[in-house]
Amino acid sequence: MSSEIPADLVYTEAHEWVRTTEDGIVRIGVTDHAQQQLGDVVFVQLPDVGDTLSEGDSFGEVESTKSVSDIYAPVGGEVVAVNESLDSTPELVNSSPYGDGWIVEIRLADGAVEKLGSLLDADAYKQLTDAS
Repeated sequence: MSSEIPADLVYTEAHEWVRTTEDGIVRIGVTDHAQQQLGDVVFVQLPDVGDTLSEGDSFGEVESTKSVSDIYAPVGGEVVAVNESLDSTPELVNSSPYGDGWIVEIRLADGAVEKLGSLLDADAYKQLTDAS
């Protein structure tokens, strides 16, 4: 089964996606490929608004019927919003990984904008997922 890979996002090798939303804020979620691998998501542990994350920090978990997987910060910054809908409907990660299933919004730390440029574009992420 082929995964959806929107061209307007950037991706990590750990299967998170990043969308730039507005001035210095990015929205982060797990990719369609990741949610397919996880199976039915039953719980999402979210960070707290105001938490400061460094690139590579584990900031939450996605629990499915198959496993528990950490979610890593692709960039550093301050958590400015979490998707509270996931508390009652964690399956949004499965049904809408790039839409209503988003996980967190982060205000980028100084220097983090440059990091976005080093993440995978859609073609590179497709190559990664095709190889796995």
